[in-house]
Amino acid sequence: MSGNDPHLSAAWNTYRTFLDNAPPHQVTQQLRSLSVPEDLIAELIKRHEEETTKILELKEPLGLGREDATPWYAGPRKGDRNWPAFEAHLQKILDEDAVNKIDEASDKVVAMLDHPATPRFDSRGLVVGHVQSGKTSNFTAVICKAADRGYRMFIVLSGIHNALRRQTQTRLIRDVVKLNPTLWHQITTPERDFTPPPNPAALLAAKDQHLLLVVKKNAVVLRKLRKWLASAPAHLQNCPTILIDDEADQATIATKTINPLIAGVLRQLPRVCYVGYTATPFANLLADPIGHQSFYPRDFILSLPRSEDYQGPETLFGRSPLDGEDPADVPGGLDMIREIPDDEVAAMRPAKKSDIPTFTPEVTPSLRKSVFWFWLSTAARRLRSHKAEHSSMLVHAHSDTRVHDSYKLPLEQLKSATSKQLAAEDPNLLAELHTLWSIETSRVPADSLGESPVAYEAALSLLPQVIADTMIVMDHYRSTNRLDYESGAVTVIAVGGNTLSRGLTLEGLVVSVFVRSSDVYDTLLQMGRWFGYRPRYKDLPRIYMPAEMRRWFTHLATVEAEMRGEIDRLLVEHKTPLEMAVRIRCHPKMRVTAPSKQKAAVRAAAAYGGALVESRYFPATGDDKAMKWHSENAAAVMSLLRASDVDGRRDDSAPSTKPLWRNVPADRILRFVTEYRFHEKSTDASAELMAAYIEKRMDTGGLTSWNVGVIGTAPQPSTSKAVHHSKVVELPGGGVVGTVVRTRLIANRSDRVADIKTLTGSRDEGLDLSLDKLRAINRTVLQNERSRQQPEKGLVLLYPIDAESKATKPRERADLNIPGVPIVWGAALVFPKPSKGQDVEVEYDYVAADLSRVFPAATDEDPEDVSVLGQDLDGEIPVRP
Repeated sequence: MSGNDPHLSAAWNTYRTFLDNAPPHQVTQQLRSLSVPEDLIAELIKRHEEETTKILELKEPLGLGREDATPWYAGPRKGDRNWPAFEAHLQKILDEDAVNKIDEASDKVVAMLDHPATPRFDSRGLVVGHVQSGKTSNFTAVICKAADRGYRMFIVLSGIHNALRRQTQTRLIRDVVKLNPTLWHQITTPERDFTPPPNPAALLAAKDQHLLLVVKKNAVVLRKLRKWLASAPAHLQNCPTILIDDEADQATIATKTINPLIAGVLRQLPRVCYVGYTATPFANLLADPIGHQSFYPRDFILSLPRSEDYQGPETLFGRSPLDGEDPADVPGGLDMIREIPDDEVAAMRPAKKSDIPTFTPEVTPSLRKSVFWFWLSTAARRLRSHKAEHSSMLVHAHSDTRVHDSYKLPLEQLKSATSKQLAAEDPNLLAELHTLWSIETSRVPADSLGESPVAYEAALSLLPQVIADTMIVMDHYRSTNRLDYESGAVTVIAVGGNTLSRGLTLEGLVVSVFVRSSDVYDTLLQMGRWFGYRPRYKDLPRIYMPAEMRRWFTHLATVEAEMRGEIDRLLVEHKTPLEMAVRIRCHPKMRVTAPSKQKAAVRAAAAYGGALVESRYFPATGDDKAMKWHSENAAAVMSLLRASDVDGRRDDSAPSTKPLWRNVPADRILRFVTEYRFHEKSTDASAELMAAYIEKRMDTGGLTSWNVGVIGTAPQPSTSKAVHHSKVVELPGGGVVGTVVRTRLIANRSDRVADIKTLTGSRDEGLDLSLDKLRAINRTVLQNERSRQQPEKGLVLLYPIDAESKATKPRERADLNIPGVPIVWGAALVFPKPSKGQDVEVEYDYVAADLSRVFPAATDEDPEDVSVLGQDLDGEIPVRP
């Protein structure tokens, strides 16, 4: 039959109706019992398989699912009411591409659920989103589509604070309930958390209405919910349920009270899918996968996509290259981070707990600039949109509400004084504002991010009204004046802590001041309320924070990108969440999550095969410690070059600016690896791990000899008219090379540690290879050529960098400016993939869930059944030596 055959179309619609009430195999039996022709049944099964496969094979979101799951979801159908209504609502506020992405992503989540007519099910899944990036829209779409297919009850666990629960309930009323009021019964309301309604049997038995509960993760509330569900067990059998855990890493994992209570709620439900949503899944991915109270995502993991307009960690802070990435293609970060000096931090938060009662914050230069930029940027936004819109500034200094309240008076005084000075046209204030505007708009030009430039005079003209409209709100559980975005456009400076750091959306966030201390991955990322979409003001956001905190967020951007790459890797390898764990990179000064949440974690193992490890960071303070660092690295480089000239063979065919020595013994390389110091921020360049890996490869017959090259330039003679003369390096065995230029990232211009982002050039890895016949050069091509030409030979590249390297693109790069030394030495190690067999592994600074107990039959003789190797952490995070 043709796909356009009206008889087949009618049969397909009937088949879909049957599928809403029974799983696919039962529908087939029903059709046969009705004497439907076998060829028609075959056509319907074929079409169903095509439709379900199309959803499951969507490129985005990336996903891992159960190997034995029966595909059942074929997407929305004609006659549905919930999803079409929500889709129409989305089309009024979002562009077509954004709506399509929500549609496809939610299709895939629903496809991972159990068929609602399955007699019994209890599944666990995780949807990994991005901070402030539309997770709520996704699970709203999932609720709509699942309701259309037969799920009856929807329980949304919405954080631990009333503000987030209220915000979530309000959104679901707007986006689901009000669009089809006759289809829904709300058991909770914006004003009231769960209170047991009378006669649960009547509510649960009514098939013509869906039940919606938005519940706080609170012990009292969860106990009432569990008891209420337990009072009507017979009716729950006919009430397929989805429990959506928003902010699933908070309170759910490894807590003494909330964890067993949520597990207890699930045990009352004979047909339930638990779906966790979070942007920081570290605790979930490290959870114990065994036991009734486990929330490890054993059945599926999905990673939601983000659009190019999303300003996430790597967009704002930059990150390090991942394995196989060309460093030149890795985001370096936008120039939107403003560092708060340490002496100012001390004036903006109490040093110790005993100081809290008497603490009074100062309006430091950084805080003053941040407030002024907030007012100026808010004025710019009004000019672009021709109206007032929500515009917010966040001040996050401490978790204690007394510290929040202490900011009220200084900020009110700054607001009042600035208004008076503006009215008096105070020349000092006007000069200060103009200077700030000029600096900020030159560092991040509007047109560089596709926005329309705004004239300073126009912004200044709106400033008095912007300041007058500004409210200063202390948002915490004790305050009576809370954030409210429901009553018209708001211009607000919000001071807060925990209530603002989880899920709650700060509408129109422009400026963030962040000096709160934390060293935990998930806590820090969740506090990053500045991540998100910034329509028509992508150039205006600014983040004020201490230098170390900025570096930590750069590391977190790398961790996040790598984690999503891990999900992609498992997908390619056709692994399920119970067969292979997602690895999470550690940091020497930070914790992945709370120790109690990762007691079941183990050290992961990895290999350097195919990796490029290179210098990126260089001390730039000019003090004795930095001078010693550079001096010792120079000595390590020259020692290796002398050894190469003695024990290796100089390649006379290599260019004079890029001298090359071949067949240098591995023991010389091992000595260099232990003597040369990569900066501690280069978390993938542990000398101990690299040395251990080289030794293991040597034991299998690989990496016994290496090639060593210097990447230099032709020396400029002193009589040259060049703007900057290159310094020279004398090489062992004769010859000289000039220095190379490497400059800083623009956002790093004043940091004490210079970040050059990329050391190697696009062809440098191929210095010891024959590349004449190759047209396109990238890392993949070079890896393949190394495997073909020199499969068991590593390469060390050494770079004499001019410490005074000048930036030629001042909008993108800054001068290197490393004082005290003429040359700094960069180094890169190229590790070939093994030519035979699997790569060797070394335990390293990653953690993963311990899946060894999932397969109790696994023994020492069956190592393939255990996918993560290592020793028990007992809750401790490993740190690099």
